[in-house]
Amino acid sequence: MTLDELRNIDVKNIAALPLPVKIVGIAVIAFLILGAGYWFVIADELEQRSRAQDEEQTLRETYLNKKLLALNIDLYRKQMEEMQQTFGSLLRQLPNTTEVPDLLVDITQAGLGRGLEFSLFRPEKEQPRDFYAELPISLQVTGSYHELAQFVSDVAALPRIVTFGDISITSAQGGRLSMQATARTYRYLDAGQVQQAPPKPRRGGK
Repeated sequence: MTLDELRNIDVKNIAALPLPVKIVGIAVIAFLILGAGYWFVIADELEQRSRAQDEEQTLRETYLNKKLLALNIDLYRKQMEEMQQTFGSLLRQLPNTTEVPDLLVDITQAGLGRGLEFSLFRPEKEQPRDFYAELPISLQVTGSYHELAQFVSDVAALPRIVTFGDISITSAQGGRLSMQATARTYRYLDAGQVQQAPPKPRRGGK
């Protein structure tokens, strides 16, 4: 087909169009129909299919997690019982109100039994925490290195929980050592005492 023939094409008379022009026109129309069908129908269907696949994956993972929990429920119950027993055992190591004075005496006797000299033994104000109260004890003792180490070991071996912190050791007369430290013991708070505990201050002083 020549250039002149293309110029003389009458689009109003489709039946008289040359065969190559008809083929090209049909191809263009088919392409437009396919493009419109993909844009208005297939694309939306593909998006819905993708969302359905994502939802299926999420549900599958949820199912597998719950199935795993169901299969191990007896093991989890056993672990929970063991945790409750351990927690109860730790609580029994926290002195109640009536046992705190005896514990203070035990700490003092542990030091005197190792030959230490107490120059300070002062229980500080009790500090309520979440479900327990912390009782700091400021102390200063003098003795040899081994006597101090044995004293700390003896206190750690007491049936009640006692920890040492803020330890400072300096030289004293006669080649001995002076240890300043804060011993902390803890007391379990019952439900009524927890409610009476002062609220924790908010950040920023608000």
